[in-house]
Amino acid sequence: MTTDTAAPPAAPALAQPWILMYHAVGDPTADPYGITVAPDRLELHLRWLRARGLRGVGVADLLRAHGAGNAAGLVGLTFDDGYADFVDTALPLLARHDCAATVFVLPGRLGGTNEWDPEGPRRPLLTGRQIRAAADAGTEIASHGLFHRHLAGCPDDVLVEETARSRDLLHELTGTAPAGFCYPYGTFDRRAAEAVRRAGYTYACAIAPGAAAGPYALPRTHISQADRGTRLWAKWLRHRARRRPALGPVRSGGAG
Repeated sequence: MTTDTAAPPAAPALAQPWILMYHAVGDPTADPYGITVAPDRLELHLRWLRARGLRGVGVADLLRAHGAGNAAGLVGLTFDDGYADFVDTALPLLARHDCAATVFVLPGRLGGTNEWDPEGPRRPLLTGRQIRAAADAGTEIASHGLFHRHLAGCPDDVLVEETARSRDLLHELTGTAPAGFCYPYGTFDRRAAEAVRRAGYTYACAIAPGAAAGPYALPRTHISQADRGTRLWAKWLRHRARRRPALGPVRSGGAG
C-alpha cells in the first residue's frame, strides 16, 4: 500500500466532478484489454480514497451534490459492462469502505457473457436477480445500452433500441427508471447523445469527450491494475488541471 499521506487540495470550483471508471474485478493476468483489477487492488484504491477524505458514490448522487454545491469529498465510482463479479466481489468491498457506485448493465444480455470482446476471456454478466440485489444494496443501476454496440453512426432504430428500450427494460426489472447511460466503448456522436436525452436519461458517461463534455458526455478516469498511490495521485492532479465547461443544471432522478 502507498505511504503517501497527503490529501488532495480542496477543489470546490471544479467544473467537472471526478468519476472513476472500472470494469471487471477478478484475476487481471489473462486480460488483453487491461480492464480488470484484482480484488486487493480495488481495496487498495478504496483505502486510498478514504484515507484522503474522499468517498465513492454513484454518479446520480454525485451530480445532485455537485449541483447543490456540496460535492466536496465525493468521487463517482462506475463499473462498466455489468459483470457478475460486481455483486460477488466489488459490492462487499464497497460496503466495507462505506462507498457506493453506479453499475452500467446490459439488459439485452442478462446472465450472458461479454461476447463483444473477440479476444476474451469470457466473463459472466449480471442476471436480473443480481441486478435487483445490487439495487437493494444501494447501487445505482444505469444502462450501458442493450447489447454493447457502437452508437456513433448507427441507424435510428438501433439508437432507440439501445437507449429507450434498454431504459424501459431496466425500469421493469428494478422498478426505477435509470437516470444514467454509458456509451459502449466510450464513443458517441451528436445523434447518440440526443437519443440518450430523448430517452429520458439525465446524464451520460463517456471516457474522454474533450470539448463535447457536459451532462450527456461526462468524462471519466480509467482505473487499472497498474494504479497504486502515485499513479492515483497523478490522475487526480491531471483531472484537476483540466478546464472543462461547467455542467450546468442537472435534473435529479429519471423520468418515469
